[in-house]
Amino acid sequence: MAEITAKPPLFTGLSTRLIAMIVIVILALEVVIFLPSLANARANWLNNRLDIAAVALRVIDAVPANMTIPAKLADSLLTTAGANAIALRSPARSQLIERSDEPMPHAAITADVRRRDPFYLITGGLDTLINGSDRMLRIVGPANPDGTAAATASRDDTQLIEVIMSEAPLRAELITYARNIFLLSLTIAILTAAVLFFFINRDLIRPIKRMTDSILAFRKEPENASLIIVPSDRKDEIGMTERELAAMQSDLFAMLRQRRHLADLGLAVAKINHDLRNTLTSAQLLSDQVANLDDPNVQRLAPRLVHTLDRAIGFAQSVLSYGRESGVPPKPQPVDLRALLEEVQFEAGLRAHPGIRVDNQVPDEILLRLDPDQMARVFTNLAKNAREALEPLAEKRDDLTVCFSYTEDQDWLIISVMDNGPGLPPRARENLFVAFEGSARAEGTGLGLTIARELTEAHGGELVFVDQEKGTRFDVRLPASLLI
Repeated sequence: MAEITAKPPLFTGLSTRLIAMIVIVILALEVVIFLPSLANARANWLNNRLDIAAVALRVIDAVPANMTIPAKLADSLLTTAGANAIALRSPARSQLIERSDEPMPHAAITADVRRRDPFYLITGGLDTLINGSDRMLRIVGPANPDGTAAATASRDDTQLIEVIMSEAPLRAELITYARNIFLLSLTIAILTAAVLFFFINRDLIRPIKRMTDSILAFRKEPENASLIIVPSDRKDEIGMTERELAAMQSDLFAMLRQRRHLADLGLAVAKINHDLRNTLTSAQLLSDQVANLDDPNVQRLAPRLVHTLDRAIGFAQSVLSYGRESGVPPKPQPVDLRALLEEVQFEAGLRAHPGIRVDNQVPDEILLRLDPDQMARVFTNLAKNAREALEPLAEKRDDLTVCFSYTEDQDWLIISVMDNGPGLPPRARENLFVAFEGSARAEGTGLGLTIARELTEAHGGELVFVDQEKGTRFDVRLPASLLI
C-alpha cells in the first residue's frame, strides 16, 4: 500500500494561507492609497508653513517704514514659523527677514506648492521621507494680495512667499503619518481578514477539512463503513463534492468487500481445483488402462470417458492458469517477433497440422521489447482458438488457414491473428473477454481471451476483435515505443 499522506503542518494549512493572502492583498491596496495620501499630507504641511510665514510678514508690515525691525522680534517670528528666513517677492517690493545668529544657507531643496501634478507630489513626499533628515528646504508659493497665503484659489502669482527652513520637521511629520497609516492599515487588514475568514472558514475551509480528514481516514481503513462521509444538505459545489465523495467511498467499500469475498472463494476453489485435477489425472490413467481391455462395451465407452476426463482436466488447468497469470507484472526484454510466433504455432498445435495451413507474414528482424512468456501466452491462446474453430471443418474444406500479420502506424504496432473459419457465434461476441462467458465452444471457459487481454494491457496495449464478413480476426495493438 502507498504511504499515507500526512496532514499539513500547523502554519501551512489552507486557513493560514488564506489569512496571510487577505492581509497581504489589503496591505498592497493600502500602499496604493498611501502614496497619494502621503503626498497630500506633505502638500498641506507646506501650505501651512506658507500661511504661518504670511502672518509673520503681516506683523513685519505693521512696523513703521522708518524703523528697523528689531532682531529679537524677527527671531521670535522665525522661531514661531520654524524657519531660518522668510521672503516676500513682488514687482512692487521685496521683503526679507532672517535669523541674526544663523547665516543664510547656500543650497536648499525647492518645494514649489504651485505644482499640483500627482507625480511631482508623490516623488516629493517619498524624497522627503527617505532623504530629508539633514537638508534645507526652500518652500515657494503665491501670496494673497494682502500678504497672506490662506486661500489658494485667490492667491496672486505676482507675489511669492519663500520660506527657508530645515526639512527635518517635515520628515518627522511624514514618518509619524506613515506609521499611523501603517498601523491603521494593518488593523483594518487583520479585522477584515478575521471577518472574511470567519465566513470562509464556516462555508469553505471546514467542509474541505472535513472531506480531507474523511479521505485520509478512509484510505487507512477502506473496509470500515463508519468512515464513509455523511454528506450535508448543501446545494452548491461543496455539497455536490461531499455527495460524490460519499458515493465513491460507498462504491469502493462494496467493491473491496466483494473482492475480498471473491478472493476467499477463489482461494478455496484453487485448493479444490488442485486436488480435483490430481484426482482426474489418476482417473485418466485408470481410463487408459481400461481402454486396453478386450470387452466390446468397454471399447465402445472408453473413448467417451477419456474425452470427458480430458475436458475436466483442461478446465481445471485453465482455472489455475487464470489465477496465476493475471497478477505477474511483465519483464520486458528484446524479442524476435517472427521467431516468437513460430514457437506459438508449436504450442497451439498448428505446426504440421494435417488440415490447417499457417501463414506467418511477419517480417524478419522485427524486435520488440516484451515479456516473451506472457506474449507467447497471448498469441498461443489466440492461435489455439483459431485452430479449434477450424478443426471441425477439416473434412469439408482444404483451404483452412491461420494467418499472422504485422503492420505499423504512428502510435501502434498491430499484430493480427486471423482465420478463415465460420467466425464467432453471437453469444461469444456479446461476452468477449468475460471469464466463463465468452467461449465459442460449449465446453470452453472463455478464460483464454480474458488472460490474453489482461497480459496485453499489462504491456500498455489492447486486444481488439475486428468484425469482418468471414472468419475471425483479433488484433494485438502494442505501443510503437516498444519497437527496438
